[in-house]
Amino acid sequence: MLALKHSAKGTYFGGKVTQLPVKPFEDLLAARRWVTELLHWYNEEHRHSAISFVTPAQRHAGMDEELLKARKAVYETARQAHPNRWSKDTRNWNYETAVHLNPDSPELKEPNATLKAA
Repeated sequence: MLALKHSAKGTYFGGKVTQLPVKPFEDLLAARRWVTELLHWYNEEHRHSAISFVTPAQRHAGMDEELLKARKAVYETARQAHPNRWSKDTRNWNYETAVHLNPDSPELKEPNATLKAA
């Protein structure tokens, strides 16, 4: 939920800029509605930069690879048609095979730390 809180803070959500609730919810149902709407937006509508600006729902459904191919084609066509509008390369629309929420650091400080008994 921490990632959702961070993303919801000052984010365009549900047609307006939404902040985290400042006041307590009126009741449990109101809290559940707010979280349900946030989760829907976060998973179904919000395009995430870490997964090449597709939604998590598109990624999980396997739709992202075709979407990214189509985007790449659109950008390449636009660049060829109007090269003077482009000062650099287009965005990288390549499909990422592995995505990590919190990627591990390249080097573990104690490689066997997870194997030790408590």
